[in-house]
Amino acid sequence: MRQTTGTRKSPGEKIVKDIKRATRKHYSSEEKIRIVLDGLRGEDSIAELCRREGISQGIYYKWSKDFMEAGKKRLAGDTARAANTDEVKELRREAKDLKEVVAEQTLELRLLKKSMLGDKGFRGART
Repeated sequence: MRQTTGTRKSPGEKIVKDIKRATRKHYSSEEKIRIVLDGLRGEDSIAELCRREGISQGIYYKWSKDFMEAGKKRLAGDTARAANTDEVKELRREAKDLKEVVAEQTLELRLLKKSMLGDKGFRGART
């Protein structure tokens, strides 16, 4: 039998703990949402779900609380989607720039065709 003296850990235990901490899995938002929704479906117990996913029940309940709070705020209209602000402005500016490039390219192409075919060939192609 192993006896422990107080709360002192051996150097090996400290190394193992540090390795576990360094190799902790980071979950994406999509993974967190999937796990929370699986828990809400109730097909398995929360304990079984957490064991299968490799998370503690405390983590699950924190994610679940965050998920519900964000949903309540969104439904109440308290939060604006990030896409409604800077992202949309950036996309609109980019679309405008691209339209300008297309217009310039179209004009250049028409001028090149006109110069290569001459007025006679250009009119002949239309009829």
